[in-house]
Amino acid sequence: MMERRVRVAVPAPFHFPLDYLVPDIEVRPGQRLLVPLGRRRVVGIAMEAPRNVATDGLNCRPVEDCLDREPLVPDDLLALCRWAAAYYHHPIGEVLAAALPASLRAVRRPGAGRPRRRSGDAEDDAMSPGSVGTSKDAPVATADQAQVLAGIEAVGTGFAVHLIEGVTGSGKTEIYLRAIDRIVERGGQALVLTPEIGLTPQLLERFRRRFGTRAQAFHSGLTERERRLAWLAARQGRCRVLIGTRSAVFVPLPELAMVVVDEEHDISFKQQDGFRYSARDTAIFRGRLARAPVLLGSATPCLESLHNAAAGRYHLWQIQARAQDRRMPAIGLIDMRGRRVRDGLSAPLLDALQQHTAAGGQALMFLNRRGFAPALLCHDCGWVLPCPGCDARMTVHRLSACMICHHCGNQAPVALRCGQCGGTGLTPVGQGTERLEQALAAEFPDLPVLRIDSDRVSRAGELDRLLDEIHSGRPAIVVGTQMLAKGHDFSRLSLVGVIDADAALFSADFRAVERMGQLLTQVAGRAGRGERPGEVLIQTHQPQHPALVRWLREGYRGLAESLLDERRAAGLPPSAHLALVRADSLRAASAEAFLREVATTLEGQQVEVMGPIPAPMERRAGRYRYQLLLRCPHRPRLQAALARAAPLWPQIEGARRLRWSLDVDPQDLF
Repeated sequence: MMERRVRVAVPAPFHFPLDYLVPDIEVRPGQRLLVPLGRRRVVGIAMEAPRNVATDGLNCRPVEDCLDREPLVPDDLLALCRWAAAYYHHPIGEVLAAALPASLRAVRRPGAGRPRRRSGDAEDDAMSPGSVGTSKDAPVATADQAQVLAGIEAVGTGFAVHLIEGVTGSGKTEIYLRAIDRIVERGGQALVLTPEIGLTPQLLERFRRRFGTRAQAFHSGLTERERRLAWLAARQGRCRVLIGTRSAVFVPLPELAMVVVDEEHDISFKQQDGFRYSARDTAIFRGRLARAPVLLGSATPCLESLHNAAAGRYHLWQIQARAQDRRMPAIGLIDMRGRRVRDGLSAPLLDALQQHTAAGGQALMFLNRRGFAPALLCHDCGWVLPCPGCDARMTVHRLSACMICHHCGNQAPVALRCGQCGGTGLTPVGQGTERLEQALAAEFPDLPVLRIDSDRVSRAGELDRLLDEIHSGRPAIVVGTQMLAKGHDFSRLSLVGVIDADAALFSADFRAVERMGQLLTQVAGRAGRGERPGEVLIQTHQPQHPALVRWLREGYRGLAESLLDERRAAGLPPSAHLALVRADSLRAASAEAFLREVATTLEGQQVEVMGPIPAPMERRAGRYRYQLLLRCPHRPRLQAALARAAPLWPQIEGARRLRWSLDVDPQDLF
């Protein structure tokens, strides 16, 4: 006896599709199917056409409904999700769920809300095509830009990866615009990824001036309806240029002919929980599937990209001069050793602030630490207020009158008495953006002080309001975190002050110095982008540190080359490949025991296993965290070992009583 079955990827932790019986309906790969799963009904994706199989005694449940007349998920997107599920060893159904807007994967009960429509029906989701835009106002391409564009064109329209290493202000965005303009003229679509939502509006505005409403945005800051509209417009070919953050890499684009990853080095392209994928690396594979060129742009490329360029896998294009003959800013160090400071501000930095703002310029004071102060100290006994659930200190937030743990989110009123001696001499210690804002407002009462961090811009429209104030050109002091370190173009900003450059110099994370060089280069690049000469002053207690000296003398590229040598000698990425297995539990012994069993499944796999050891922050949100680091010089060997071992881990005793995850190519060992 024969049965008609179909394999369906469901949003559950299964690394394989499930078999369902198919009633007398047509089912094609990529269609959404309403299926039972345990006591629930879920929306899954058909992974293949139905097949006739001999009855084998398995109790397969039937598909309840097919939700689409035509496949909602096209073949190329199915292939991309299959690759991502295999490479990152993540359940295929959860990968596909991440690729769909929430409204397209939701189960609607019959009769609830608006009538359910099938994909492909006439619907009010259709957008009016709107304006087309024009390139007549585009600036004249510089010689460097023209050379890069000619080189990209000469390589051809097939798959290739182009690494555009251009100094800040060199006009990389104009290269993207002109390259995409050629693609759109030929009838193709383009995908542009940017690392942060805060950079999307200004990038979209530039693309809209060139392409009109054929350029659309896709990111988590949009409403669910806006995300669905953009997703469907891209799928139907009405959106020709899609600009988005990480998740946009999974939006269907049937005529994809170019992929751009701006600020390709940025850690924000790596999803740090759940489905832990790299949008940059996934975008490169998507370009391969579409036989389309991929453009990676950055003033500070990650070491992996520089390594691939040196090996000949990427085409490297370098731009070492700013557009419009703008000079790079002058950079100097302020030696803080033995120097008297006021709220973290040295006299030389305050003098420079006075000079630049008096001349009509704007200044950015960079401090990558939000809140008022990172610790509350008892002056009588030295006790520091800890987070009750983490191996971390509570941060003082004076404006909201509370203490917040920046690791688990725990909040409490500001303590009035010491938890150890009962004394009342509690003092905020260290600098945060709130404290810096208060100090600068007192020093410069006639100037606006604009603080831009995630606390300040949490209200809708607040970031746009603050950016408009900066773009007005009026003298002002901006206090900012890494939200302002990249991508922004402030023509009147002439001074950048880095309040503390030392945090990364002694970090246990092997990537810390690389990221320090990237961050310093990017934030320094905000200065001098207009007609005013730029100046950058960096406060440090380590002016003779070799990494800082090399960066100052030879720039980011010189620092990167020395770090590549160090990584090669130490057997660290990009000279080797890593995977990290994390586990956390209410009991430290449970997490450690689970990872010991994980380690046994990797024996004889020619993969170096390090650990299990406690995470750098062992206790977080009341749970104990352990990790197992896997290292291998050959990526295929590491992948093969994970493919054999990872399916065994859910069956380890105790696996269901704790939380665990696998992170391939981890960017954070924290």
